[in-house]
Amino acid sequence: MTSNRIDYNNCIRALRLPFVMASVLPYIFGALSAYAFFSFVPFFLGLIAVASTHLSANLLNDYADSRSGLDWQDLHHYGFFGGSKLIQEHILSEKDYLYLSLSLGGVATVSVILLSLLFKSIEPVLYFILIILTGWSYSARPFQFSYRGLGEIVVFILFGPVPVMGGYYLQTQVFPDVKSFILSLPFGFFTAAVLFANEIPDYPEDIRSGKKNWVYYSGHEKAYLLYLLLMICAFISIGSCWFLHYCGSMALGCFFLIFPIMKAARILKFDYQNKIRLMTSSKITIIVHTVAGLILILDSLIDG
Repeated sequence: MTSNRIDYNNCIRALRLPFVMASVLPYIFGALSAYAFFSFVPFFLGLIAVASTHLSANLLNDYADSRSGLDWQDLHHYGFFGGSKLIQEHILSEKDYLYLSLSLGGVATVSVILLSLLFKSIEPVLYFILIILTGWSYSARPFQFSYRGLGEIVVFILFGPVPVMGGYYLQTQVFPDVKSFILSLPFGFFTAAVLFANEIPDYPEDIRSGKKNWVYYSGHEKAYLLYLLLMICAFISIGSCWFLHYCGSMALGCFFLIFPIMKAARILKFDYQNKIRLMTSSKITIIVHTVAGLILILDSLIDG
């Protein structure tokens, strides 16, 4: 460690711990969607694997964005975007982030190996290898998906189909499954919208670093339109799940979240160059994702 100022708050900040809900909630939802088959041991091991993999990817993301120079362009810590900045504040080093990332990856690996032993199948290990390598490759070389216009697609997959279908698979050992895939779509779109809202404030730094995400192609003036499109797709997905009887009427309560979304979109439209104001749109989007996830989980408990 580069400093003795490591405390609880800095640990949370380094891990970007609140964002772990983006993977944990869809995983819980996926497991509960197979409620008739629910088994606690694979659920618990899967939960450890999901959370550890996500946190490992968070840490490697900061490591990679520091190495590329991206996070050194704006040294202010905003909380929702731009990285944790603990490297830039010389509280942790790049090496610290790398070691912590690999350690959490090790925790996830142990959990997945135990799952494979429990199921007497190599499948969980094979799926896990593909998932964690994709997560690490979001920012890290050689693929750097987030720098090549593929980051949003990767996030959609890793925080939609992967945790929901993964949770379902660990309860039923069925993969692929059409129902769990369709149920995963709202989470994928909501998480992609969170990422996109967080990319808009970083637009100037991303341009200078050659990071070509979707905001690069849309321009930050028109980015709010793509944000709204992602949200519309999320609500269409929820409506489709209800129409297909994959979820109950409680899920339709998510539609009340349209009102805060409109507020966030307004900020993205008129204040796209004001990072302080954009913190509000990011916060709203994260809250919407979390509340929608909780509503869908509660619906699966009641309707399941």
